[in-house]
Amino acid sequence: MMDMATAAMLTKYNAWADQILFDALAKLPQDAVYRQSGTLFKSIVGTLNHNFQVDLIWQANLCGRDHGFTSRRDVLHPEFAALVTAQNEMNQWYIDWAATQSTDNLEEIVPFRFVSGKQAEMQKGAILFHVINHKSYHRGWVAEMFFDAGSRPPAMDITVYLCET
Repeated sequence: MMDMATAAMLTKYNAWADQILFDALAKLPQDAVYRQSGTLFKSIVGTLNHNFQVDLIWQANLCGRDHGFTSRRDVLHPEFAALVTAQNEMNQWYIDWAATQSTDNLEEIVPFRFVSGKQAEMQKGAILFHVINHKSYHRGWVAEMFFDAGSRPPAMDITVYLCET
């Protein structure tokens, strides 16, 4: 069960962690975010596009509309700067959405369709938790790629956020 305070904290943490990551990525050599890697999404910008696309998918699910995607690997914003702008807007949408929820709303069951076409349903609070957890997982992938660029990744853990804010 998710309460309103937790939903608000998680969405703000998510935006904070993304911003910490984006700021650190901007300091890497320019080609680092585009450099091909052996990861599933082929590069840092590919991995970040996956995060953005999954955010779009779950946003549509929370709003009760079709997301229209059949893949989770589309590169919607190939340029890093455009991706950062779009992701920041999406993060704000989640913050604003969480601020309008009640505990009852967060317990509401939402039917949705996975990109595979399979139908399912989840509580809104569980969906939000998945969105935050999913991005934390893939930010970890990006953090690992910092070492390929000869740099150390920033600290983006929720404990750092909670102690700094």
